[in-house]
Amino acid sequence: MTVKRFIVRSMAKLTKRDIVVAISNQTGMVQHQVFDVVQRTLDHITDSLASNVAVELRNFGIFQPRLTKPRVGRNPNQPGSSFVIPSRATVKFKAGKIMRQRVEKLSRELKEAADKKATDQNGK
Repeated sequence: MTVKRFIVRSMAKLTKRDIVVAISNQTGMVQHQVFDVVQRTLDHITDSLASNVAVELRNFGIFQPRLTKPRVGRNPNQPGSSFVIPSRATVKFKAGKIMRQRVEKLSRELKEAADKKATDQNGK
C-alpha cells in the first residue's frame, strides 16, 4: 500500500507506462506482456463505448456513452454573433463507491492541509 501512495503522490500524473511498470514489479510478469494486457483492456473498453455499450467496473466506476444536447455558442471576439454547437457523443464517468470514498478522504486531507497553511501564513 505504501508503494501505491508513493507512486501516486510523487508524480504529476499517472501514465499507462507507470501502470505497466507497477504491475510488472508487483507480479513479476514481463513488462511487454503486462503492456499487452493493459492495452487490450483499454481497447475493449473503447470498443464497447463506441458500440454504445456501458462499461461497469465494480468499485471503480461506470463509463456510459451519451449524446450531448445541441447548444448555442458565442465567439467572444465577435459580440452578437452566435452559432449552434451540434450534439455529439461523449463518455460520462460515474465513480464507484470505493473510489468515491478514497477521493473524498483525499479531499478532506487537502482541505486540512490548505487550512493549516492559511493558519500558518496568518500567524506569521
